[in-house]
Amino acid sequence: MKKKQPPVQEVKRPVDQYFENLNVNFQNPTNRIFQIIFLPLFFFGLMGLIWMIPFPQFDFLVKLGWHTFLNWGSFFIAMLIYYYLKLSPTLSYAVLLCIGIMSYFIVQLEYIERDGGPSVLLVSGVITAVSLAALWWGKSKENKAISLGEFWTLISVGPIWLWHFVFRKVKLKY
Repeated sequence: MKKKQPPVQEVKRPVDQYFENLNVNFQNPTNRIFQIIFLPLFFFGLMGLIWMIPFPQFDFLVKLGWHTFLNWGSFFIAMLIYYYLKLSPTLSYAVLLCIGIMSYFIVQLEYIERDGGPSVLLVSGVITAVSLAALWWGKSKENKAISLGEFWTLISVGPIWLWHFVFRKVKLKY
């Protein structure tokens, strides 16, 4: 007689574990709306702040014409996309598309600043601070107390988490 084998437990990918944890910890409908609005704004503001950190002008970069494209934001984007790529390649492409759009608007803010408008640092700083405050306030709406570590997970994995809802809605595998 054959022995019954225990059911094989499905091994979850790290990205699925992150999403499951975020889904459990962030369930309040008001907070979800805040996350949909303010998480992308937070990343836009943070990207703008990092983008504007002065980058050294190396002669070889100027000779190659790369000095206009290479800044600290480039390194931030590369590290972020690499991290997301390791978690879920498909979702990382969606975030990369969003980063491209955000980069366009940051450059537009640079043009506005050049023409006498407000500083990109000021605009990005205000957007980052307001977004972070709104996300923190939204966190307080949850029934269960959210730790700082869980909030940090929301901040770091949040963009692909938001995209995973879109992918699930249109039935795309991620």
